[in-house]
Amino acid sequence: MIHRLNRKSYTILLLLIVFLSACRLGKEYQRPQLELPKQFNAISFSDTSSIADIEWKKFFTNTELQGLIEKGISYNHDLLIAIKRIDIARLQVNQSKALALPQVDLLLIGQISRPSNNSLNGISLKNFIGKSYVENYSAGVNLSWEADIWGKIRAQKEIALTEYLRTTEAAKAVQTQLVADIAQGFFNLLMLDKQLDIARKNLLLSDSFVVATRLLKDAGIGNALGVQQAESQKQATALLIPQLEQSIALQENALQVLTGQLPGSITRGTSLNEFSIAADLSTGLPLAMVSRRPDVRSAELTLISANAEIGIAQANMYPALSITAGGGLESFKSSNWFNIPSSLFGLAAGSIAQPIFRRRELRTRFEIAKIEREQSVIQFRQSTLQAVGEVSDALVQVQKLESQEQIAEAQVDTLKRAVFNAQLLFKSDMANYLEVITAQSNSLEVELGLADIRRQQLNAMVELYRSLGGGWK
Repeated sequence: MIHRLNRKSYTILLLLIVFLSACRLGKEYQRPQLELPKQFNAISFSDTSSIADIEWKKFFTNTELQGLIEKGISYNHDLLIAIKRIDIARLQVNQSKALALPQVDLLLIGQISRPSNNSLNGISLKNFIGKSYVENYSAGVNLSWEADIWGKIRAQKEIALTEYLRTTEAAKAVQTQLVADIAQGFFNLLMLDKQLDIARKNLLLSDSFVVATRLLKDAGIGNALGVQQAESQKQATALLIPQLEQSIALQENALQVLTGQLPGSITRGTSLNEFSIAADLSTGLPLAMVSRRPDVRSAELTLISANAEIGIAQANMYPALSITAGGGLESFKSSNWFNIPSSLFGLAAGSIAQPIFRRRELRTRFEIAKIEREQSVIQFRQSTLQAVGEVSDALVQVQKLESQEQIAEAQVDTLKRAVFNAQLLFKSDMANYLEVITAQSNSLEVELGLADIRRQQLNAMVELYRSLGGGWK
């Protein structure tokens, strides 16, 4: 009868534990409402396709640029650090899978106690065992287990998994930025190459004009001031060459460091004019961008973790059911330590602990967890707003820079003709040297500006690709 009652009690206790373990405090995560436009702006495509879905190797088809990006992904230190964070988070996920299992410890204890001869314990030892000290040796296994009544352990597992996903998204965000930085650095390098070529050609043009002014001065038609002004224009153009060469070397070093290499030159056999803006720059829908862009996803995963922390903080205020057990060998004499079964011992206990007064510690943690969740909501919305703003800015740049390029190209053609005509008129004594110098100076400035506009166009295309979440595939 007693055994039946015990069996019934154990069954009821087990069912109670299973029932309570199904309980979970805290609310299930729901994505907060986001204020998103139906499409990015009037100049963007409104279909669901997006350039961010294109792999970076297919988006950047130039083999030299692909090589630099591959080096960056393999050796960039920021990306390598982010990948190591993923490895740490993966280990934490594996460890969290064992949180529901009991904790088992092996203990080996050897103890000698010698009380004072004048103490009660000392007098008792002498009277009962005839010694002034007592020995105790034990070897045992202790087990402790806490029932996951309120879903606290499950929430910890969820947080570990969410942290792993967050670090993965963070690494993707590092890669998207890295790919964009390398591409923009490469285009900047090609722009500097183009500007250096323009400066050298204009230097030859300025040199021929200096020769012409000297010939006219020797013939008595010109004067020394004209020669000096022509030489000054030539020197101003010549000054650009070492400045541009310096900028090229610095940009090469920056690209090398970005790809995890020692500073040095970069071999390239392509020019800025060989690149063009892609014809189809589809952005897709803003809502899809939220699920695609790694930094936005990382912010949302942080919010998911904060939501789970509320459940843990709340569960800490409720009763905790713990079960402990132990068993092993124990003896007052080392010679009897392995005298089995006499030296065997065992213990088992179950406890339910309900926090009553902790000086508001648990309540404060719960309130802080709720505030931190609200903070994470704000940060998630902020990251979403910033992402939409970056896409919109890139779209405006792509459109407006195209108009600027058309105007600058027409201006370059106009000024080239102006330089040619000014030189002819100068040789015919129908224009003075200042008109020729002004035409050459304006032509040089506009040509350099056109190269910069083309670089900005390519960078805007890269920025649009990155801001939509492209580059990690």
